[in-house]
Amino acid sequence: MLQRLCRFLIGTALVSAAMLAAGSAPAPASAQQPVVDKFILDSTIQPVSAGELKRAIAVASKDGAQALLIQMDTPGGLVDSMRSMVKAILASRVPVIIYVSPSGARAGSAGFFILESADIAAMAPGTEAGASHVVFEGMKPGSVEVQKLQNDAAAFLRSYVTRRGRNAKAAEKAVRSSHSYTAEEALKDNLIDLIANNDQQLLNDLDGRQITRFDGSKMTLHLAGASIHVLRTSLRDELLGWLVNPNIALLLLVAGALLIYLEFNAPGSIVPGALGTLLVLLGIFGLNLLPIRFTAVLLLLAGLGFLVLEAKFGAHGALATAGILCLTFGTLTLVAAPIPQMDVSPLVAIAVSLGFGLITVFLLRLVIRAQRRKARIGADAMVGSRATAMEALAPEGHVLVEGEIWQAVAAQPVAAGADLRVVGVDQMILQVEPAQPPESIESHD
Repeated sequence: MLQRLCRFLIGTALVSAAMLAAGSAPAPASAQQPVVDKFILDSTIQPVSAGELKRAIAVASKDGAQALLIQMDTPGGLVDSMRSMVKAILASRVPVIIYVSPSGARAGSAGFFILESADIAAMAPGTEAGASHVVFEGMKPGSVEVQKLQNDAAAFLRSYVTRRGRNAKAAEKAVRSSHSYTAEEALKDNLIDLIANNDQQLLNDLDGRQITRFDGSKMTLHLAGASIHVLRTSLRDELLGWLVNPNIALLLLVAGALLIYLEFNAPGSIVPGALGTLLVLLGIFGLNLLPIRFTAVLLLLAGLGFLVLEAKFGAHGALATAGILCLTFGTLTLVAAPIPQMDVSPLVAIAVSLGFGLITVFLLRLVIRAQRRKARIGADAMVGSRATAMEALAPEGHVLVEGEIWQAVAAQPVAAGADLRVVGVDQMILQVEPAQPPESIESHD
């Protein structure tokens, strides 16, 4: 009886322990909802956007996301920034999905290179990709230098398109002949992996798909019902994205220069000088992120020189016109942009050049006149002033000039109370003459 009771108690304890262990065991990994980080690339390709993409890849790798989804809509941009972004995608530890979306978006020029570098390339209906003929400013079409650079760009594209298992010949057509593809054409020519209407459909279609990473390793995607976490742009990136706009950078530079000039003409005010210095530094920082033509900088310096000469010599506007034209052509050609979206707007260039030119000439003339007046102080400032004879000058006496009594000498006798004009100064003695020359007396026969 005692043995049966012991067996019962031991059995009950074992069953209870098994039930507790089963209840405390973690849920299977398949029951957890997958997470996909999403980065929106809807600007030009330049150093700021390249930095944003690299940080997005780093965040996705750190927080354990199943994949990084890049929603792209770009006209293209700088070659160096594009190469940097492609290298970051190829080296990413987390799978990168690039999705050209929404409808009407494009992956143009440098954007096409980035699209083809992704583990998964996808497009929404009504989008386009391609037109990646590399633009080289200052080189003649068909020259040996252009051919070398185009061959280099085509080889760079082939180096990873082939490894991704996509159509290298069709991709190279976008570089050499600026060919552009619709979503359907890109899918047919094996330039992308699929077409999807939205993010969720894209992730559902990719669920269970096996991909080959750039390093040759195999990986199966589990993305059905994934939660999409949109990566927000930091304040720093927003500020840099604002500064990299050439129009904004140019306006900051010009406004800062005028404020600094104002500080020089009103020393001690402090605020214009401090604010102007800040604006100039921000403008230079923004332009430093863009490719700048040195010939355009020379035009800007020549324009400033013409404005200074106009203010000093007063060439009836000829030098000012030449200066404003130099400023206009300089600002229009300042940025060696591969795409129109990165050029200085003609309206901004004309407005800035005309406004800055006229304001500069006006202010410089005021300064030059003030400097000339400063050289005439004391008795020298009396030259040209009206005077009144306090007594008869024969030829010396005293005169009243602007409320002050001065000793004066006249070339001819002057009666007391006569109106005089100061014509010179000699050792603190004024030289005067009648304000109205006496009428000649005609002789009569």
